[in-house]
Amino acid sequence: MKRIVIKVGSHVLTEVGAIASTRMLALVQLIAELKAHKYEVILVSSGAVAAGHTLLPLDRSSVANKQALAAIGQPLLLKMYQEKFAKFGLLCSQVLLSADVFDSGGHIKHAKVAIDTLLENSVVPIINENDTVSVEELVFGDNDRLSAHVAHHFDAQMLIILSDIDAFYDKDPNRYSDAKRRAVVSEISQDELEAEHTPNNEFATGGIVTKLQSADFLMKHNREMFLASGFDLSDVKAFLVDGEHTGGTLFKKL
Repeated sequence: MKRIVIKVGSHVLTEVGAIASTRMLALVQLIAELKAHKYEVILVSSGAVAAGHTLLPLDRSSVANKQALAAIGQPLLLKMYQEKFAKFGLLCSQVLLSADVFDSGGHIKHAKVAIDTLLENSVVPIINENDTVSVEELVFGDNDRLSAHVAHHFDAQMLIILSDIDAFYDKDPNRYSDAKRRAVVSEISQDELEAEHTPNNEFATGGIVTKLQSADFLMKHNREMFLASGFDLSDVKAFLVDGEHTGGTLFKKL
C-alpha cells in the first residue's frame, strides 16, 4: 500500500464563519475512494478554531481566545468527521500532536506505533496540532509544516496539500492575469522560502510560503508533495486515482 498524508486547510473547511459541510463530505468521499485504491491515508485537518467560533464567537485576534475556541471546536470537528466517514463504513480517530513531539525520538516512535496500528485496522487518523497548549501553530503555520513533519516521520511517500491555492505559479495569479502554473517544481529559491506570509482567510495563518517551506523540507528528505485545490477535487483525484497530472503542482526532487 502507498501511504500518503492529506492536509486540508481552514479556508477549504470554512464558509461564512462555519464549517463547510459539503466540502468536508467531498473530502471524506475522496479518502474513501483512495482507500479503495489501496492507499493508506493520514488526514491533517485544520478547522478547530473555526468550529469553535460557530458556538462561541470570541474575538479571534487574541491567542488566548483562539486556544479556547480550539478546545471547544476540536471535539465538534471530530464529531462531524465521524458522521461523514460512517456514511462510507469507515472509522476515524483523533490524534493531537504538539511540535515538541518531533524533537523527541521516543515520543515520535510511540506516536508512529499508534498511527501504524490505526492504519493497519483501516482507521483514518485525523491529526491536528494541540492548539490549546501549542501557540506556535495558531500564530505561524496553519498545519502546513506540521503535515510535512507528519509525512516524514510517519513514513508517507507523499504529502497532498488541499488549499484555496490550486497550484504554484510563476507569479501571483491574483494580481497577474498572465501567471503560469508550474506543474513540476524540483527546487525552491531562498527568496521564495522567505517571502512575506499571505494568508487569504480570516481563520488561516499560512499562505503559499508555508506550503513552499513544507515542500522544501520534504524534497530534502526525498519525499514528494502535491499542491492542489481543495474546492474542486478533480485535480487531486486525477493525479492519485487516474495517474493523470491535469492540474496542481508536484514538488519532486530530480
